[in-house]
Amino acid sequence: MLRTSPGRTFSEFLILLLVAGYFLCFGLVPYIGGDQLGLVGADEPRYAQIAREMLEAHSEDCHEVHARVIPNSLRPSKLHASYVCLVGGTITPILYGKPWLEKPALYYWRAMGFFKEFGVSDWSARLPSTSVAAGLLILAFLHLRRFRPGGHLDAALIMASAVAIVAFARGASTDMQLAAPFCIGMLGWYAWYETGRKFWLFDLYFFSAFATLAKGPVAPFMALCIICLFLGLRREWSALRRTIWIPGILLYLAMVLPWYIAVQRRNPSFFREFFLQHNLERYTSNLYQHHQPFYYYLVVLILGLMPWTALSFRALADSFSNSITEWKVRNNPKRYVGHVRAGDAFPEFLVLWALFPIVFFSFSGSKLPGYVLPAIPPLAILTGDYLFRIRRIGIPDWLLHMHAAFTSILTFVILLCPQYMIYQRIVPQPRYLVTALAGALCAYSLIVIVTKRYGVARLRTVTLIPLALLLFFLLFVNGRLLDLNYSARPLAQQIAAAAPNETLVAIPDVSGATDVEHKDPAMMPFGVHRDIFYGLAFYRNQPIISYSQNGIPTESHVLVLPLREVVNLPQLLPDRVYQPLFVFETRGLAVYRVYAAN
Repeated sequence: MLRTSPGRTFSEFLILLLVAGYFLCFGLVPYIGGDQLGLVGADEPRYAQIAREMLEAHSEDCHEVHARVIPNSLRPSKLHASYVCLVGGTITPILYGKPWLEKPALYYWRAMGFFKEFGVSDWSARLPSTSVAAGLLILAFLHLRRFRPGGHLDAALIMASAVAIVAFARGASTDMQLAAPFCIGMLGWYAWYETGRKFWLFDLYFFSAFATLAKGPVAPFMALCIICLFLGLRREWSALRRTIWIPGILLYLAMVLPWYIAVQRRNPSFFREFFLQHNLERYTSNLYQHHQPFYYYLVVLILGLMPWTALSFRALADSFSNSITEWKVRNNPKRYVGHVRAGDAFPEFLVLWALFPIVFFSFSGSKLPGYVLPAIPPLAILTGDYLFRIRRIGIPDWLLHMHAAFTSILTFVILLCPQYMIYQRIVPQPRYLVTALAGALCAYSLIVIVTKRYGVARLRTVTLIPLALLLFFLLFVNGRLLDLNYSARPLAQQIAAAAPNETLVAIPDVSGATDVEHKDPAMMPFGVHRDIFYGLAFYRNQPIISYSQNGIPTESHVLVLPLREVVNLPQLLPDRVYQPLFVFETRGLAVYRVYAAN
């Protein structure tokens, strides 16, 4: 086993903190690159709003009993008051005052904590994902340094800079809340498998409980399947029996059951809505209109691993081939005497861990990119380990050029993003095209020349340089453009400036609504997309009125509708007076003030 000195470990750890800190935090918080990009999509503002309303309910309950979560005395009355404060507002997720039972509460609890510390904002809503991703990177680094030294820093930095990790670590969503603890638990189980120390098995149960509180039973289900496959292929059934550890199970149940029982008791429909609709039906049907082709996750994987895709696929193929070879040898009892050094079974474990989520969710009737996020860390570990193993023999030319090509493609696409956001043109103007091609060529040349000159050990550094520059270009130089095109924050700010005294904002209908959401065929042409609907609600901290669901308010209000439907306003509002306020061109929206009915 390769040994590393404390001084070297400290310098590596410092590099990890600096590089991972940059990729996770730059452009996210006001102090590091500015929070120029507001919440995007429908889920981010919706989850942030749920956490805000839960915090408000929690604060009210604590205020009523004049207590904090941590009691200031051991007197029974104080303990009871602290208990009331603890459970106040934290059991049932609520959105616009009504129970919202799609997801468990872990993200909301963590967002409530950050809201309380830093105030309610879009960037503090993203800190739960960023912080748990940072925890994953640090623990993966420490784990690999101990059990698979050599490629540990490469693996952690590849993980930190892969597109999927950078993107989901900045999301106010539940995907990273599941993936990070799930992956830490899997690393803990393998450490137990290698050493037999129960401390590591504790990790599996502890972090699986966290993952269950983030997204439900899918985490322990995947962990159980991967472990069973691994041990089954190795015919080590006694290890499976020893994995079922009563103290660990009790710990898992003690962490998970209190919330699940409490939310079921307060909301009798929870079991049907969460377990049946949002787990079973989401997997077996297209209820939420997320149908994708069977090869969808292959595309997601290629994009999510960028720019490390070529290296990761090569590392996966190499480890898969070695695992097959060892499996054949293992089934020849005359030759096989067991793996001869610690960590020999690790690549096989990582291969199964990486492939299972991809194969399992490929059969799902509802597919979203975040479902296969747990497959990214094992692929990053395989890649770091592969780069370490080929340091002496060098990287094959075709693989180096493939890696450089993937990095240059990523560079090319990101450099063209601003022109697409401004002009909405797939075919760019010549000056943008020349700039993007020049940038892509520079990234390609830098990687090929430096790696050939200084070896594989410099491949990591020379890839991270263009990635760091691209992040700066995208979130700092063009952060405002991203905000205008993908977030409802600028629209909410303009509405507040143009109509400061209007308390109601309405849209005709929500376009892109799923089958379980209300849709009015007569209003569909007037539909405003869901991300605007939920985004405005978060930034104004009030429900947005939908004409199709709530009717047209009798009070004066602000109306947001598609610009193309302005000509049909007389048909939409036959008995009302309305006045144009402004046009929000980047999203193709018009904003009107509608006066009260006589």
